[in-house]
Amino acid sequence: MASEQLGPVMLKVDDIHMYFGKVAALSGVSFEVRQGEIHSIIGPNGAGKTVMLNCINGLYHPQKGGIHYQGQEITRLSPHRRAGLGLSRTFQKIELFKGMTVLDNIRLGRHIHLKSGIISGAVYFGKTAREEIKAREFIEEEIIDLLEIESIRNKTVGMLPYGMQKRVELGRALALNPKLLLLDEPLAGLNLEEVEDMARFIIDISEEERWKVTCILVEHDMGVVMDISDSVSVLNFGNKIVTGTPKEVQANPQVVDAYLGEEDLYATRR
Repeated sequence: MASEQLGPVMLKVDDIHMYFGKVAALSGVSFEVRQGEIHSIIGPNGAGKTVMLNCINGLYHPQKGGIHYQGQEITRLSPHRRAGLGLSRTFQKIELFKGMTVLDNIRLGRHIHLKSGIISGAVYFGKTAREEIKAREFIEEEIIDLLEIESIRNKTVGMLPYGMQKRVELGRALALNPKLLLLDEPLAGLNLEEVEDMARFIIDISEEERWKVTCILVEHDMGVVMDISDSVSVLNFGNKIVTGTPKEVQANPQVVDAYLGEEDLYATRR
């Protein structure tokens, strides 16, 4: 997306320090993500990328620094509170209920928006019924259609190919109807066709009028990262090397030395 089309700063990560014992996983990392962006975080294994996502969604609380979301400090909020504000995520390792159907897994992501009480929920009338109908319509008419999983909607997740399970996990994250979506290696383990499909879904989530979701992407596929990102932050051993456009990042000699290398750099420019 062109920079002039991007909105105000949605997420500000300011001087984050995260330690595990004496090991510094993040050392003074700062960057901003603007509304409407696809912002990628890249770097070699152990650079602190997933730790950064865990700090943003509340699984970790940094020892120093602050995280602001839409102008509100969220550094100490629980993951549940952050989800209620519109933050959602996927994980490196698929975290689905393998014995449940595709629809049931996706529906679980919608629970935070259900406001009905115990009595109406027990007998399923009034507000509960209306909420259930609205959630079902959203999932079946929006998410199922977007991710092209109509044919497997009633299949048991554990019986599906890995690539389809990745789609289901993305669907569950979207069921929250997020404003900010954290994607932790969504392309890992996928074949070329599946990578192309997933990249297309991420672009649609970011750009389609129905969604307009700001995305933070941790990914090792540099071809996709440089192709779909509006901005990129590069981490190495817990330190930020640079934040910039894909073109600026590819031209940075420190990034080439630390991560891309001449061969990978050539591949991203083909």
